[in-house]
Amino acid sequence: MEDLKILGLCGSLRKKSTNMGLLRYAKEHLPEGMTLEIADLSHVPFYNEDIKDKPPAVEMLFQQMSEADGFLFACPEYNYSIAPALKNAIDWASREPNNLLLSDKPAAIMGSGGGMGTSRAQYHLRQVCVFVNLHVLNRPEVFCNAFADTFNEKSELVDTRIQQLIEQQLMALKAFAQKWQRDSSN
Repeated sequence: MEDLKILGLCGSLRKKSTNMGLLRYAKEHLPEGMTLEIADLSHVPFYNEDIKDKPPAVEMLFQQMSEADGFLFACPEYNYSIAPALKNAIDWASREPNNLLLSDKPAAIMGSGGGMGTSRAQYHLRQVCVFVNLHVLNRPEVFCNAFADTFNEKSELVDTRIQQLIEQQLMALKAFAQKWQRDSSN
């Protein structure tokens, strides 16, 4: 059986993004039989229906999405909602014929932010996922405070509790995606 291919999308474009730190940690601690590629959203322009020829960054993102068996979203919270870069990537993909890049694929969400982590943004993202027919893992949820010694100065995750949660989430995503694949093939 081939490895389960997961595509990571980070809503933060900052070089020292703690959300990217979550994805990097996940990539380094994957369960056996799973791969994680992290998309670069920094050159994806804002979706505009007037753009007829897809820019190279969008073509690359679409290629990655088409090869992915599922998604891992690192969801920052901007003004109590989803970061524009992440929402924009989903908006671009949702406009493809029959929503084939997203529809019926499993996903998991994690996030790092202030105060309550990124709980509000993650719940908004779940609403978007309903519309594009992504199937989001319910548990474990990964919310972490970016400002409570959770990360080091290089934005590397150092909090062992959050590390364990991510590892549990990856195991759950793998099982969820495999079950989804089995059920879909029957």
